Amino acid sequence: MNKLDEAVRKDGLNLNRMEKERLEKAVFVGIIRPQDDERKVYEYLDELQFLAETAGAIGDKKFVQRVDRPDNATYIRSGKLEEISAYCEENEIDYVIFDDELTGMQQRNIEKVIQKSAVIDRTSLILEIFAQRAKTSYAKMQVELARYNYMLPRLAGMWTHLERQRGGRGTRGGMGETQIEVDRRIVKERIVKLKEDLARVDRQMAVQRSNRGSMVRLALVGYTNVGKSTLMNLLAKSDVFAENKLFATLDTTVRKVVIENVPFLLSDTVGFIRKLPTQLIEAFKSTLDEVREADILVHVVDISAADFEEQMQIVEQTLRDIGAANKPVYVVFNKVDAYTWEEYDEFSLEPKKKINRSLDELKNSWIASEKSPCIFISAKEKIGIEKLRNDIYKMVAEIHAGRYPFNNFLW
Repeated sequence: MNKLDEAVRKDGLNLNRMEKERLEKAVFVGIIRPQDDERKVYEYLDELQFLAETAGAIGDKKFVQRVDRPDNATYIRSGKLEEISAYCEENEIDYVIFDDELTGMQQRNIEKVIQKSAVIDRTSLILEIFAQRAKTSYAKMQVELARYNYMLPRLAGMWTHLERQRGGRGTRGGMGETQIEVDRRIVKERIVKLKEDLARVDRQMAVQRSNRGSMVRLALVGYTNVGKSTLMNLLAKSDVFAENKLFATLDTTVRKVVIENVPFLLSDTVGFIRKLPTQLIEAFKSTLDEVREADILVHVVDISAADFEEQMQIVEQTLRDIGAANKPVYVVFNKVDAYTWEEYDEFSLEPKKKINRSLDELKNSWIASEKSPCIFISAKEKIGIEKLRNDIYKMVAEIHAGRYPFNNFLW
């Protein structure tokens, strides 16, 4: 295996060691800018820790620095960087994970200071999780393409042999071609090859989707780890992999479901997340076609999450990014059994906060807002499932009747 293959396998992430039995320690780094909400920044770092735990590491400590903007050279200031380096050496930390995408120059400069721990950014961590979760050859190709696209501008920092000249008569790159130029050319060639292979599979999948005829299609969408796969298993009586980890589902699963006498197709898709790498959105284009071609989007929300409203906004923005924003949406507020709130003290001088909203108040405010139709359920405890089935039946039956106006078996 040459150094380029080895770099792709590791992807510059150095996370393969996480698969060992011994869980390795990670610290997390974020910044607070003047316009940022400090509470949100720590929530984001909590999510970053959950990502690391999904990859197989354990969280140790969070480092936060107030800055006007990220430092172009080192992301954070040199003093904080030295502090993190000293802490990592003293506590045998394996990974330093930044809650943002680092430029190649930033990563190289940080690694000059933090030499005892692997430096990883948010994007590379998500890519590693996708690589671990990919099961089918199609998903693996999609992840590999995303990794190459991520790696291409960062080749210079991956190994030290890049400045060697490689030339002479008969070399493919010609006289004086540097190793980095050779590696860039190889990566670009592999990207082209992967795109061709994926395009071929995409055409096959498009044919498969077209063969489904005019059957009504529903797609489960939502933030990662909100319970989409659990809901899929409940409605379709299937065995889609469901786990309390981020990105438990990568491969789109499509099942035929029949409620009473109405058949339809239900697809479980990859979860969205804050700062979802653009490389992944591009690589998973065909997988997301299930969302774009759906008749109804079932937006599943984890109502027990403190920032569920922000998660909804991220999902809505991602749907706009992939061209699926104009679909009818049915919102399923899941995990009502895990919803918690604090009773508001009417004698308090402080205004009422989100944490003081009871579940009934939340239901009433959402229904009164005249937004998308919604329901509050618990897929795990099977609360509200019968009404969910009835709602889906009505929506699907209406579309079905429009497509098959002379088919009166529904009525």
